[in-house]
Amino acid sequence: MNRKIHSGFFKRLLYKLIAQARLLDVKTKSNSFTSNEAGDAIKRIYIINLDRKLDRWQQISRELKRIKSRSGTSLLTISRRFSAIDARYFDGKIDNNILCPFFSLADQLRVEPNPLVMIDAYAKACRIGMTPQEIAVALSHIEVWKLVAASNVPYTLILEDDIYFQYGFARDMDAAWRNIINQSSKGSAFDIFFLSFQEVGISSKNKKLHAGLVRKPDCGLWLASGYVLSLKGAQALLKMLPVYGPVDLWLNLQFEGLDVFLTKRPIIEQRVDVPSTNSYSIMPVLSQIGVYTHEKPLIIKKHKLLGPIFAFGSPSSGLTALAIALSILGYTCCSDVTELPEQEQYILVTKRHGRHFNAYVNVRSLCNWSIKNIVKLYPDARFIFTTLDVKQALITRQENVLFLSKEHQDKWATLSRFLKCEYPASPYPICDDIGQQITIKRDDPNKKLTIYKQLKFDTSPWIISSKKWRGITISKADGNIKSKTKIFAMWSGRNSLNDLQWKLRDDTFPDNLSIFTPNNIEVDSQDVTQLTLREQTTAVRLFTSAAIATQQKLLFGKFITTLKPTNAPGLVTGIFLHRNSPRQEIDIEFLGKDTTKMLVNVFYNPGLEGTKLEYGYRGTPVLIDLGFDASKEFHQYEIEWHENILRWHVDGHVVYERVQWDPTPIPNLPMEFNVNIWYSRSKELAGELDQTKIPTHSKIKSIQIMN
Repeated sequence: MNRKIHSGFFKRLLYKLIAQARLLDVKTKSNSFTSNEAGDAIKRIYIINLDRKLDRWQQISRELKRIKSRSGTSLLTISRRFSAIDARYFDGKIDNNILCPFFSLADQLRVEPNPLVMIDAYAKACRIGMTPQEIAVALSHIEVWKLVAASNVPYTLILEDDIYFQYGFARDMDAAWRNIINQSSKGSAFDIFFLSFQEVGISSKNKKLHAGLVRKPDCGLWLASGYVLSLKGAQALLKMLPVYGPVDLWLNLQFEGLDVFLTKRPIIEQRVDVPSTNSYSIMPVLSQIGVYTHEKPLIIKKHKLLGPIFAFGSPSSGLTALAIALSILGYTCCSDVTELPEQEQYILVTKRHGRHFNAYVNVRSLCNWSIKNIVKLYPDARFIFTTLDVKQALITRQENVLFLSKEHQDKWATLSRFLKCEYPASPYPICDDIGQQITIKRDDPNKKLTIYKQLKFDTSPWIISSKKWRGITISKADGNIKSKTKIFAMWSGRNSLNDLQWKLRDDTFPDNLSIFTPNNIEVDSQDVTQLTLREQTTAVRLFTSAAIATQQKLLFGKFITTLKPTNAPGLVTGIFLHRNSPRQEIDIEFLGKDTTKMLVNVFYNPGLEGTKLEYGYRGTPVLIDLGFDASKEFHQYEIEWHENILRWHVDGHVVYERVQWDPTPIPNLPMEFNVNIWYSRSKELAGELDQTKIPTHSKIKSIQIMN
């Protein structure tokens, strides 16, 4: 697990200094490596490298050329490139005798103990599925072990392609190698010898007093990016299969049956200037159980995009999937509409300042605008056709035109190459085309509905922050929608405590200074459900609170809650829909510091199920003046969620609404419905906690979900 992928500015600066300093190292010959038949040295190096990462192969080749073997030849001469298994193209078929793609929280804690979490029955039962990236990495290492075991080479260095050799590597490697070889009386000196590692957990004090250059591990080790594997060690690892969990975690769990050593300090390090596409399965679990107490907000990095993009094609040719793909790449994409809003169309065709979008897919009003005229205004425009239109495509430079048919095998590779951007980690979207939806002109209805204040929005490709912008209104979403609805779920107090449609949460999240527990949910004699927040010390938090949620994720509907929130400053009462991968959310929140107002919010990330986009810190919050104090009496609050419009109701009256791109697209994936009370880390959001009001309660009279 490479924890250096989130390195900050000063760490990156330090890395640059160290990286430059290593080039001044005059001792680059290492007698630990050889190209002859000597049995006391490392004769082979395997580098695990993805076929599509040619730049990394070139980087590590330069690094290997820098160090010489005892014969004076570079380490590159004894190196072999191993074509890594690529998570992008992995078909998901796994031989369970080789790899079991699950591990437990207890396995994690055995490697990296945490004083906040015990290895108990819950930890042993908590089953965690490996990410595709973790599976691909593990399978790559296993295949290299097989190569080592089948060879007659006594010692092999295994490297991942994002490493560099520390200053003094040759000197330190030789000193450590002599030490470990001299300690061996016969046969292999070890099974595994770690040169790159990150120590975690609780280590013994003896390590600090150890004077030798080589030592045994006495705590957990992350990183399997640089280690020497003996022939005997490779054979032993294969007998221990299957691997379960990330490969570095599993190796730790096998230490008792292996002869393992490591250098006094790491002499091989991972680069921090190389972007990582790894995804770690343990991170969400540690957040939920409260081990992570604060997460750095995920803010999308701005990068220059080619364009603008114009995409055309016939119906059912993959245009909607293309629009989602462009959004995942960071484009602000308007798609599947008959007309652009009048002002946007005017700005686009006159090349005025203030254009809101940089990609236009399947927009009928642009189909009548000739490619020739678009190129005149936008010489750098890029054109994508999902059905071939030779006459149109030949009008502009061919390097600015892409034909991307629905049948194309690897759309991401072609699209990324065309737009000169990084190939995304998530699969290319597969979905039906929406078709061109009829748009209509719309004034701002919220001016007539309520008094509201727009707070600071996040900056994102999927948020349009403009005071004059009114979004895109689809005709079928305008006015009163008379859709067929049925009651999907109800919460009515005591009868709902054991209802299989609901769950009582027992987790948390990093910005919540309390942890949810079912013990804080009570129903009184009037069948009113009481969610309590109290001061109560647990292993991970000083406060406990309460939350209920639907067992199922739901797509569209009416979510009606009759509720009375707490007015304790510092606390938040939430009524909301939420999901991750990608993160989408629709909120009602009552801030204890001022319960005369209601906060509504939307978070949006593009993609289909499983897309790892979790951006958002503030979202797009708006504060609505209720005209009464919500903490005094029960009132009915409703989120009405349709495909192209969102409405928020109070006591049956619409108080606020949003349409597409106002300022975000409407969330379009199934979400879990929640009602909770929690203690916010952000004083800016909820205010300073008034502990004289603790314990405190938010009360629910009823919940009705019509889906």
